[in-house]
Amino acid sequence: MFLKVHELNLTTGRPVAILNEQSAKELNVHVNERVSIKKVNFKKSVVAIVDISTNLTDHGVVIASKEILEILKVKKGEIVEVSAAQKPLSVNYIIKKLNGKELNYTEIFAIISDIVENKLSEAEIAYFVSAVYLRKMSINETIDLTRAIIQAGKILNFDHKKIIADKHCIGGLAGNRTTPIVTSIIAAAIEKYKLKAVMPKTSSRAISSAAGTADVMETITNVEFSTGQIKEILERANACLVWGGAIGLAPADDKIIQVERLLSLDPESQLIASILAKKISVGSTHILIDIPFGASSKIINEIDAKKLREKFEHVAKAFKLNLKVVLTKGDEPIGNGIGPLLELRDVMAVLNREKNAPLDLENKSLFLATELFSLISNISKEKSRQVCVSLLESKAAYRAFQKIIEAQGTNLKTIDKKLELAKFKTTIVSTHNGKIEEISSKKFSSLGRMAGAPESKKAGIYLHRHLKDYVRKNDPLFDIYSENKEKLNYTAEIAKRINPIKIKPDKN
Repeated sequence: MFLKVHELNLTTGRPVAILNEQSAKELNVHVNERVSIKKVNFKKSVVAIVDISTNLTDHGVVIASKEILEILKVKKGEIVEVSAAQKPLSVNYIIKKLNGKELNYTEIFAIISDIVENKLSEAEIAYFVSAVYLRKMSINETIDLTRAIIQAGKILNFDHKKIIADKHCIGGLAGNRTTPIVTSIIAAAIEKYKLKAVMPKTSSRAISSAAGTADVMETITNVEFSTGQIKEILERANACLVWGGAIGLAPADDKIIQVERLLSLDPESQLIASILAKKISVGSTHILIDIPFGASSKIINEIDAKKLREKFEHVAKAFKLNLKVVLTKGDEPIGNGIGPLLELRDVMAVLNREKNAPLDLENKSLFLATELFSLISNISKEKSRQVCVSLLESKAAYRAFQKIIEAQGTNLKTIDKKLELAKFKTTIVSTHNGKIEEISSKKFSSLGRMAGAPESKKAGIYLHRHLKDYVRKNDPLFDIYSENKEKLNYTAEIAKRINPIKIKPDKN
């Protein structure tokens, strides 16, 4: 069927075609089914998900999302050929996994490839995520999933560098913004010791938390670059802090993460494959993985954390990676800020050696930097620790951080304005005297999102107290920040109901 292209400035994240009811009936397609669209006399085609409207478009017209227009390079008024597309074979493999059966590499690659090519709907991707979450994946499946994600994306190459350093936390712990600090220390160490190394830190946006590292860095600098631009930044600063999704290193993973965010699910096999695929895609040779465990983390107990470490090591071995996994305590949020701007202020307070800098964030960052520097330099842990402390205390790490964000397009003179807090704030206080016995990362992440984070960079939570602190009645526990007064009031009301900080009252 030949249809005239119309557009309504729709950006949907994937190709979507809106058809008139009559056109859909003649094509014999229904909502969420697929059509193949191609320009007349051109071989290239795109598979699009169907939506049907009774009043947006006429018979003989197709409303094309921006993704279709860009892929096919068609304009409003042009004629395209539209035909019903077959359901991808990968849907059968998703059903197979839902039934608890093991998938081989060909089947896994078919799913991942169809996700990248937008041949699967969000609902079908959600079924895949759910299948992996409910039915689990074997180690061999996890290795194949990692390989498939790599194969379906781009790979960066740094031929002139022997060492590509990288660090990643599995997430789940509010705050915990160690990456910019660790990256800055390592960049300063590379400069000082003239190491033939770089640290191209590609990070994710938040899935279920109030901020990811990319969200945090975006408050003061650009995070979206081409591979060529990243190489230029590395030449200038020895490191970068960018969003991996912008360079297509693992596009399947980014599409899966979008669905995981909606479902608030992060299956273990997908977690491992996601992290290692992105590290391999960026060419990493020396990788440090941080697995926090504890009451406030994704992983509650040390036994499960050790099992996850073994799986990371097993998959890394298949790809011949120099990988080290460390287990860290995660009984409460790390740092004071929860939300992009508030976490960035913590980071800069540590790097700039401010008196109010959160000591827990500083200590954990130094521990991780020590582990990574020891891994890339073959220097003893004791000496590595001395190096990292010296670089932090002398502000060499802070200067390295400034160099990174300047290379990424930041005017250092404008930083103070970008660090200004949100317009609205309210403080939640203690209702009685006592000792803090529990602080929930999950609840605080939820509250941060209610306040508007990470979309609103200035929204979030600022903690005044930490685990085992003694508080008196009416002492401030935490502040809520928002750019929207209604969101602020709603978040404060929910905070009082869910009680994210539990205080053991005094006996007398």
